[in-house]
Amino acid sequence: MTRLFTLTLLACLPLVAADQVVLTNGDIISGTIIKKDGDKLTIKSEFMGEVSMPWTSVKSVKSDSEVFVQLPSGEIVKGKLATSGDQLQVAAGPEVKSAPLAQVTAVRDAGQQHNYERMQNPGLLDLWAGNFDMGWAATRGNSRSGTFTTAFRADRITRMDKVSVFFNSIYASARINNVSSTTASAIRGGWQYDRNLTPRFFVSAINNYDHDRFQNLDLRFVFGLGAGYRAIKKENLALDLDAGANYAREKYIDGLQRNFAEINYGDSLLWKVSKYTSFTQAFHMFNNMNDTGSYRINMDVSAVTAMRRWLSFQVTASDRFLNRPLQGRQRNDLVISTGLRFTFAK
Repeated sequence: MTRLFTLTLLACLPLVAADQVVLTNGDIISGTIIKKDGDKLTIKSEFMGEVSMPWTSVKSVKSDSEVFVQLPSGEIVKGKLATSGDQLQVAAGPEVKSAPLAQVTAVRDAGQQHNYERMQNPGLLDLWAGNFDMGWAATRGNSRSGTFTTAFRADRITRMDKVSVFFNSIYASARINNVSSTTASAIRGGWQYDRNLTPRFFVSAINNYDHDRFQNLDLRFVFGLGAGYRAIKKENLALDLDAGANYAREKYIDGLQRNFAEINYGDSLLWKVSKYTSFTQAFHMFNNMNDTGSYRINMDVSAVTAMRRWLSFQVTASDRFLNRPLQGRQRNDLVISTGLRFTFAK
């Protein structure tokens, strides 16, 4: 009797609501549809997490929850999905709209649709995302020293352009035998604006500032224009190549001033090694056009591992190389820092 009751109860339980995708090879994937973006469909499965598959491999789709569908005409409708032959049907209330499955532009859940709408006409303060790094090291005893590093970066990326601002600094001091001195003092910052011409090509403007006490550099001001190409544009790997020309003005602590033109070229790399770890690298070379054979190099690399959505651990190396420094100064200034990274998004 108990066994019969249990079987009857199980038979009467409603099926758990789930979206379902049938592939051309016969595989069936159940879960929640996240988005169809470009030529990929992403569905979140209870056991496999987020799974992406080519849209061309999708034979049929069914959803138990409403999603947003962008039809070939550009119209966006909200409803439940079903497939009839090679047609995708969207039940939008009493009305059913159909389109060839292969020609559907996009499918989005509520969260993805919200992000899409924000990208259409964002306000100036919208879409900013970035991070703040902080590191500290100290010694106490026969010697007393302290090193403090900070870094800030924020990016605003829309369909048409990208704005980036950055700032980093290091300050270190030491006291030995009651004699105190500053052992490092450098500040670097600037901004860059990229305007998309096509999904791959863009034009850019840069403005950088540098101060390095131990290079005797009071301030280096750089402004330039250039163009770039997105050589790799994948979800977990991105590589930008760029080149341009700029004007530089240097003022040194001893009163020396220099103005000159440069040509510059370099790359920017982002590699998402895993869900939690990412690696970034930026390399740019500046060749002096007024003093042939004189050049400088900016090189920055960073590895970040997320511990929370808003908190990460980072290791960063920032190198500034000048092949013809002032007399008595080293050509290379390398800053290596490690510490916590706090992230934000708006």
